Amino acid sequence: MTPLAQLLEAALFASGMPIGLDALLALDLEATPDLVLAALAELRARYDDGEHGIEVVEAAGGWQILTRPEYTAAIERAQIASRPHRLSAAALETLALIAYRQPITRADIEEIRGVSAGSILKSLLERGLVDVVGKAEALGRPLLYGTTPTFLEHFALRHLGELPRADELAVALRPATAAPVPVSAP
Repeated sequence: MTPLAQLLEAALFASGMPIGLDALLALDLEATPDLVLAALAELRARYDDGEHGIEVVEAAGGWQILTRPEYTAAIERAQIASRPHRLSAAALETLALIAYRQPITRADIEEIRGVSAGSILKSLLERGLVDVVGKAEALGRPLLYGTTPTFLEHFALRHLGELPRADELAVALRPATAAPVPVSAP
């Protein structure tokens, strides 16, 4: 393994959050973006050989060392790693609206959901999953909400383009069709 790949491995291991390209470049003043990307590819290949319980993942505009998905259940069961608090169904619904329609106002969220969104928005803001991204040109200049890099990290997305398309969601959310019940002849 190259010295640059070893340096990147140490930095990714030490960080609990994704590290962006600029921060990785700052580790070695002689490194270029192409050299860092090549070292990351070398590191990924080393962990992808199937002999490791971790992997190098690109998420939220950076790279991070994470546990392989097949081992997370056992680690959680043993309570070795802390798991972020789960989001309620209402919070997930609101977050999905923001992710797909951003920038969006609180009034638009409430109109679509049919309920008040104040406490849910407050919770999402506190968790850093959404942020105020501006003000609408409408009467009263309401706040506009959008997702944050923490949102991308939480859902292991590199960018918003990785969100499922609406037509994919329609198929995934369609109720399962029940098998026909055989009718016996009299």
